[in-house]
Amino acid sequence: MAGEIPDLHAQERTGTGKGAARAARRAHLVPGIVFGGDTDPLPINIPYNALIKRLRDGRFKSTLFNLKVDGHDDVRVICRDVQRDIVKDLPTHVDLMRLRRATKINLFIPVEFINEEDCPALRKGGVLTVVRNEVELIVTAGDIPEKLTVDLSQIENIGDTVTISMIDLPAGTKPTITDRDFMICNVSAPSALKSDAEEEEDEADAAEVPTVGEDDEAEG
Repeated sequence: MAGEIPDLHAQERTGTGKGAARAARRAHLVPGIVFGGDTDPLPINIPYNALIKRLRDGRFKSTLFNLKVDGHDDVRVICRDVQRDIVKDLPTHVDLMRLRRATKINLFIPVEFINEEDCPALRKGGVLTVVRNEVELIVTAGDIPEKLTVDLSQIENIGDTVTISMIDLPAGTKPTITDRDFMICNVSAPSALKSDAEEEEDEADAAEVPTVGEDDEAEG
């Protein structure tokens, strides 16, 4: 289970319609609605500054939140739409959907890399390159993994890679990308070693190429 589902604080909005929404915006609040589940829609207001910070943090629409509204039980929600001012591009309304425990949603799950000190490939002088430090998965709302784990001690050789199929995913989860076995990380040779190898290849290639004019002189 995810250990840290962020809280999203809101206030219940007593009025509805355009007038109440305009009043909320004048009070530096962003009106919204919470819908779905077996409960009636709940009109809410979210503090403008708090919402702006969440939006700037990124992936607001793919983050699961624990919605806290005074007088109501906490509920897990995910954003389904953020309406914006067409001129200023600032949020004017938010739609949040309640989630049942069995609901399937897309979320970005962080990847943790462990046992770096016990990695044989790194001990041989390899360099770890992280391609993805998070992976978008289809997960069940009631059983969201806190993280995916890559055990670097299992990487034996320089040049080896870890792909998504090599990670044990929690039951009921799967990647959103299914048409390819995408890379999570690899261990490559240090750039200095690469340069030396490239120089050796260049020297070998040069040795195989005759010096210009040698054949002509021999013929003369």
